[in-house]
Amino acid sequence: MYKIEKNLNRLYRKEATFFLDPKEQLELAKKLKKEPYQIYIPYPDSEKNIFYIKEEPKVILYEIKSKIPLEHREILGTLFSLNITSELFGDIVITNNHYYIYVLESIAPYIKNNLLLVKNSRIELIEVPLETLKEYHKEYETIEIIASSTRIDTVISRLIQTSRPNIIEKIKNKEIILNYDILKNNSYQLKENDIFSIRRYGKYQYIGIKKETKSKNYIIECKKYK
Repeated sequence: MYKIEKNLNRLYRKEATFFLDPKEQLELAKKLKKEPYQIYIPYPDSEKNIFYIKEEPKVILYEIKSKIPLEHREILGTLFSLNITSELFGDIVITNNHYYIYVLESIAPYIKNNLLLVKNSRIELIEVPLETLKEYHKEYETIEIIASSTRIDTVISRLIQTSRPNIIEKIKNKEIILNYDILKNNSYQLKENDIFSIRRYGKYQYIGIKKETKSKNYIIECKKYK
Protein backbone atom coordinates (compact mmCIF):
# COMPACT_ATOMS: atom_id res chain seq x y z
CA MET A 1 0.00 0.00 0.00
CA TYR A 2 2.86 2.39 0.82
CA LYS A 3 4.31 1.91 -2.65
CA ILE A 4 1.00 2.81 -4.30
CA GLU A 5 0.58 5.92 -2.14
CA LYS A 6 4.16 6.96 -2.88
CA ASN A 7 3.58 6.76 -6.62
CA LEU A 8 0.19 8.42 -6.31
CA ASN A 9 1.84 11.37 -4.57
CA ARG A 10 4.41 11.58 -7.34
CA LEU A 11 1.62 11.94 -9.88
CA TYR A 12 -0.07 14.63 -7.78
CA ARG A 13 3.25 16.50 -7.95
CA LYS A 14 3.19 16.06 -11.75
CA GLU A 15 6.11 13.62 -11.55
CA ALA A 16 6.21 10.24 -13.29
CA THR A 17 5.90 7.12 -11.18
CA PHE A 18 8.59 4.50 -10.86
CA PHE A 19 8.30 1.27 -12.87
CA LEU A 20 5.14 -0.58 -11.80
CA ASP A 21 4.32 -4.25 -12.25
CA PRO A 22 0.87 -5.21 -13.62
CA LYS A 23 -0.70 -5.61 -10.17
CA GLU A 24 0.58 -2.22 -9.04
CA GLN A 25 -0.68 -0.64 -12.25
CA LEU A 26 -4.20 -1.93 -11.57
CA GLU A 27 -4.14 -0.72 -7.98
CA LEU A 28 -2.87 2.72 -8.97
CA ALA A 29 -5.45 3.03 -11.75
CA LYS A 30 -8.22 2.29 -9.21
CA LYS A 31 -6.89 5.03 -6.94
CA LEU A 32 -6.77 7.53 -9.79
CA LYS A 33 -10.34 6.72 -10.87
CA LYS A 34 -11.29 9.32 -13.50
CA GLU A 35 -8.25 11.54 -13.05
CA PRO A 36 -6.30 11.91 -16.32
CA TYR A 37 -3.01 10.07 -16.71
CA GLN A 38 -0.91 8.41 -19.39
CA ILE A 39 1.11 5.22 -19.38
CA TYR A 40 4.63 4.92 -20.75
CA ILE A 41 4.86 1.46 -22.35
CA PRO A 42 8.44 0.69 -23.45
CA TYR A 43 7.45 -2.02 -25.96
CA PRO A 44 4.16 -3.73 -26.96
CA ASP A 45 4.23 -6.60 -24.42
CA SER A 46 6.03 -4.84 -21.57
CA GLU A 47 4.92 -5.78 -18.07
CA LYS A 48 6.55 -2.99 -16.10
CA ASN A 49 5.29 0.42 -17.16
CA ILE A 50 5.29 3.99 -15.85
CA PHE A 51 2.35 6.32 -15.19
CA TYR A 52 2.75 10.03 -15.89
CA ILE A 53 0.62 13.15 -16.36
CA LYS A 54 2.29 15.33 -19.00
CA GLU A 55 6.02 14.80 -19.44
CA GLU A 56 7.17 11.33 -20.49
CA PRO A 57 9.55 9.69 -18.02
CA LYS A 58 13.26 9.64 -18.80
CA VAL A 59 14.24 6.05 -19.46
CA ILE A 60 17.46 4.48 -20.72
CA LEU A 61 17.67 1.20 -22.65
CA TYR A 62 20.92 -0.70 -22.14
CA GLU A 63 22.11 -3.66 -24.16
CA ILE A 64 24.09 -6.07 -22.00
CA LYS A 65 27.10 -7.25 -23.97
CA SER A 66 28.22 -10.67 -22.78
CA LYS A 67 30.62 -13.27 -24.13
CA ILE A 68 28.63 -16.10 -22.55
CA PRO A 69 24.90 -16.95 -22.63
CA LEU A 70 22.87 -15.37 -19.83
CA GLU A 71 19.51 -16.15 -18.27
CA HIS A 72 16.86 -13.73 -17.03
CA ARG A 73 17.22 -14.88 -13.42
CA GLU A 74 20.99 -14.36 -13.51
CA ILE A 75 20.66 -10.78 -14.72
CA LEU A 76 17.87 -10.08 -12.23
CA GLY A 77 19.81 -11.55 -9.33
CA THR A 78 22.86 -9.45 -10.17
CA LEU A 79 20.76 -6.30 -10.29
CA PHE A 80 19.34 -7.01 -6.85
CA SER A 81 22.88 -7.59 -5.57
CA LEU A 82 23.51 -3.89 -6.29
CA ASN A 83 21.02 -3.06 -3.50
CA ILE A 84 18.49 -1.42 -5.80
CA THR A 85 14.76 -2.04 -5.80
CA SER A 86 12.74 -3.42 -8.69
CA GLU A 87 10.89 -0.11 -9.19
CA LEU A 88 14.07 1.46 -10.58
CA PHE A 89 14.33 -0.81 -13.61
CA GLY A 90 11.90 -2.20 -16.13
CA ASP A 91 11.70 -5.45 -18.05
CA ILE A 92 14.73 -7.55 -18.85
CA VAL A 93 14.38 -8.59 -22.48
CA ILE A 94 16.23 -11.52 -24.05
CA THR A 95 15.88 -11.99 -27.80
CA ASN A 96 18.12 -13.63 -30.40
CA ASN A 97 20.99 -13.92 -27.90
CA HIS A 98 20.82 -10.21 -27.14
CA TYR A 99 20.09 -8.92 -23.64
CA TYR A 100 18.42 -5.62 -22.79
CA ILE A 101 17.23 -3.80 -19.71
CA TYR A 102 15.21 -0.61 -19.23
CA VAL A 103 16.29 1.63 -16.35
CA LEU A 104 15.29 5.03 -15.04
CA GLU A 105 17.68 7.73 -16.21
CA SER A 106 18.29 8.76 -12.60
CA ILE A 107 19.76 5.36 -11.68
CA ALA A 108 21.41 4.60 -15.05
CA PRO A 109 24.93 5.88 -14.18
CA TYR A 110 25.00 3.83 -10.98
CA ILE A 111 23.91 0.68 -12.79
CA LYS A 112 26.38 1.23 -15.64
CA ASN A 113 29.27 1.74 -13.22
CA ASN A 114 28.42 -1.20 -10.97
CA LEU A 115 26.83 -3.87 -13.16
CA LEU A 116 30.12 -5.30 -14.37
CA LEU A 117 29.81 -9.05 -13.88
CA VAL A 118 27.09 -11.63 -14.45
CA LYS A 119 27.85 -15.29 -13.68
CA ASN A 120 31.38 -14.15 -12.80
CA SER A 121 31.85 -13.10 -16.41
CA ARG A 122 32.56 -9.51 -17.39
CA ILE A 123 29.76 -7.70 -19.21
CA GLU A 124 29.38 -4.22 -20.67
CA LEU A 125 26.32 -1.97 -20.80
CA ILE A 126 25.83 -0.06 -24.04
CA GLU A 127 23.07 2.53 -24.33
CA VAL A 128 20.93 1.89 -27.41
CA PRO A 129 17.96 3.83 -28.84
CA LEU A 130 14.61 3.19 -27.16
CA GLU A 131 13.26 2.32 -30.61
CA THR A 132 15.46 -0.80 -30.67
CA LEU A 133 12.67 -2.92 -29.15
CA LYS A 134 9.74 -0.91 -30.47
CA GLU A 135 8.39 -3.89 -32.42
CA TYR A 136 9.51 -6.60 -30.02
CA HIS A 137 6.93 -9.13 -28.82
CA LYS A 138 7.62 -11.67 -26.11
CA GLU A 139 8.48 -15.20 -27.11
CA TYR A 140 6.92 -18.17 -25.35
CA GLU A 141 7.27 -21.91 -25.31
CA THR A 142 3.86 -23.61 -25.28
CA ILE A 143 3.68 -26.53 -22.85
CA GLU A 144 0.90 -29.07 -22.41
CA ILE A 145 0.62 -31.23 -19.31
CA ILE A 146 -1.86 -33.76 -17.99
CA ALA A 147 -3.02 -33.00 -14.45
CA SER A 148 -5.84 -34.13 -12.19
CA SER A 149 -6.89 -30.57 -11.29
CA THR A 150 -6.09 -26.90 -11.81
CA ARG A 151 -4.72 -26.49 -8.28
CA ILE A 152 -1.50 -24.56 -8.51
CA ASP A 153 0.53 -27.14 -6.58
CA THR A 154 -0.71 -29.90 -8.89
CA VAL A 155 -0.01 -27.95 -12.08
CA ILE A 156 3.45 -26.84 -11.00
CA SER A 157 4.42 -30.34 -9.87
CA ARG A 158 3.61 -31.56 -13.38
CA LEU A 159 5.39 -28.64 -15.05
CA ILE A 160 8.68 -29.15 -13.25
CA GLN A 161 8.23 -32.89 -12.72
CA THR A 162 8.47 -33.11 -8.97
CA SER A 163 6.19 -34.15 -6.13
CA ARG A 164 3.48 -32.00 -4.57
CA PRO A 165 5.22 -32.15 -1.15
CA ASN A 166 8.25 -30.56 -2.84
CA ILE A 167 6.01 -27.82 -4.24
CA ILE A 168 4.49 -27.19 -0.81
CA GLU A 169 8.02 -26.86 0.56
CA LYS A 170 8.81 -24.30 -2.15
CA ILE A 171 5.70 -22.36 -1.20
CA LYS A 172 6.79 -22.37 2.45
CA ASN A 173 10.21 -21.08 1.35
CA LYS A 174 8.54 -18.27 -0.67
CA GLU A 175 9.97 -19.61 -3.92
CA ILE A 176 6.74 -19.26 -5.92
CA ILE A 177 5.26 -15.93 -6.96
CA LEU A 178 1.66 -15.75 -8.23
CA ASN A 179 0.48 -12.59 -9.98
CA TYR A 180 3.37 -10.66 -8.40
CA ASP A 181 2.61 -11.75 -4.84
CA ILE A 182 4.23 -14.49 -2.79
CA LEU A 183 2.06 -17.59 -3.07
CA LYS A 184 0.64 -18.69 0.28
CA ASN A 185 -2.24 -20.99 -0.67
CA ASN A 186 -1.15 -24.24 -2.31
CA SER A 187 -4.77 -25.14 -3.15
CA TYR A 188 -5.34 -22.00 -5.26
CA GLN A 189 -7.26 -22.83 -8.44
CA LEU A 190 -5.49 -21.31 -11.42
CA LYS A 191 -7.45 -18.92 -13.64
CA GLU A 192 -6.85 -18.01 -17.26
CA ASN A 193 -3.85 -15.70 -17.75
CA ASP A 194 -2.53 -16.11 -14.21
CA ILE A 195 1.22 -15.47 -14.11
CA PHE A 196 3.47 -17.43 -11.79
CA SER A 197 7.22 -17.75 -11.29
CA ILE A 198 9.14 -20.62 -9.75
CA ARG A 199 12.60 -19.86 -8.45
CA ARG A 200 15.25 -21.53 -10.63
CA TYR A 201 12.58 -22.82 -13.06
CA GLY A 202 11.31 -19.67 -14.74
CA LYS A 203 8.12 -17.78 -15.36
CA TYR A 204 4.85 -19.18 -16.71
CA GLN A 205 1.40 -18.09 -17.84
CA TYR A 206 -1.57 -20.38 -17.25
CA ILE A 207 -3.70 -20.53 -20.42
CA GLY A 208 -6.37 -23.02 -19.41
CA ILE A 209 -7.87 -26.47 -19.89
CA LYS A 210 -7.78 -27.71 -23.47
CA LYS A 211 -9.86 -30.82 -22.90
CA GLU A 212 -10.67 -33.62 -20.49
CA THR A 213 -9.17 -37.08 -20.93
CA LYS A 214 -11.06 -40.35 -20.76
CA SER A 215 -9.57 -40.93 -17.30
CA LYS A 216 -11.09 -37.61 -16.08
CA ASN A 217 -7.76 -35.78 -16.04
CA TYR A 218 -7.19 -32.49 -17.81
CA ILE A 219 -4.92 -31.50 -20.65
CA ILE A 220 -3.70 -28.09 -19.53
CA GLU A 221 -1.86 -25.50 -21.58
CA CYS A 222 0.74 -23.13 -20.16
CA LYS A 223 3.25 -20.78 -21.72
CA LYS A 224 6.79 -20.49 -20.47
CA TYR A 225 8.59 -17.21 -20.96
CA LYS A 226 11.80 -17.65 -22.94
